[in-house]
Amino acid sequence: MTSTQDTTTGTGRPPVVDLDTWQAARDALLVREKAHTHAADALAAERRRLPMVEIDGTVEVVGADGPVPFVDLFRGRDELLVYQHMWHDGAPVQGQCEGCTVSAWALRDTVYLRARGVAFAVLTEGPWEEVPPFLDFMGYTEPWYSVRGVAWPVGEDMGRITCFLRDGDRVFLTYTTTGRGTEVANPAFALLDLTPYGRREAWQDTPDGWPEGNGPCWYWRTTADGRQDWDASRPTPQWTRPGATPVTSLGRHTHHH
Repeated sequence: MTSTQDTTTGTGRPPVVDLDTWQAARDALLVREKAHTHAADALAAERRRLPMVEIDGTVEVVGADGPVPFVDLFRGRDELLVYQHMWHDGAPVQGQCEGCTVSAWALRDTVYLRARGVAFAVLTEGPWEEVPPFLDFMGYTEPWYSVRGVAWPVGEDMGRITCFLRDGDRVFLTYTTTGRGTEVANPAFALLDLTPYGRREAWQDTPDGWPEGNGPCWYWRTTADGRQDWDASRPTPQWTRPGATPVTSLGRHTHHH
């Protein structure tokens, strides 16, 4: 170790310092991290104070037991959080939405939501008859429902996390988010932000000489050995599933609107 910065390790790496120097820099950053946490807490407090909109809880969605009213998705609980999953009609599993897979894969077990009294379901615009084979391949056990033909906020406008509150038979929309708002579903994003190279995406603010960043969403779909090859790839977590085979095409059909 040295007491001064050592840059002999080359570019693309943080400078090397002694432990005391590192600790001082770490402590300074911790002050800002705590402020960031408190600011996020304040934002969450504002979120809890948003008004809400009553929706029709009797609208039917289709699940494993056939058509059910949307209010049944609460399973007797007061709160419901859903992920709204895009669908490509007629596509094989490797042709389904790789972006939505990022969130849905991370929400395979929502036991901690249930422990806090929050029900969970995945809503998809796909026709129900196409859904069970996909769930079987992915190993998903959380409840899924088809919302084909159902208006927003239950159907349409996929790629979202949306929250609802129940008061008896009455159902209310309280919150929805999309885009980077859905990152909260997958802890990998926050974990990558802790690492020296972060998400390895081009938009990041990184020092000169750092590894060149990739385009956004490059990790959504990869080959079996982790390369980027759109035509020979699957949504990344599918490679760990039993029965995963080489891909010759995405096999996508017309996306339903």
